[in-house]
Amino acid sequence: MSPRTGRPKSENPKNLLLQVRMDKASMQLLDECAEKKRATRSEIVREGILRVMESLHEDKK
Repeated sequence: MSPRTGRPKSENPKNLLLQVRMDKASMQLLDECAEKKRATRSEIVREGILRVMESLHEDKK
C-alpha cells in the first residue's frame, strides 16, 4: 500500500462555523484590517477575541 497523501491533520482544527451580520462600515473596517495585516477575516476576528479576553483579565487585576 502507498502512504497516505494530503495535508497532515491539524492539532487545532477549525471546523466550527460562525455567521455574523454586519453593516457595511464594519465590514469595510474588517477588510481593511485584514489587508493591512495580510491576514484573513477569520484571523482578524480570532485576534480580536483574544485581545478582548486579555483586556478582561487586565481589568480584574
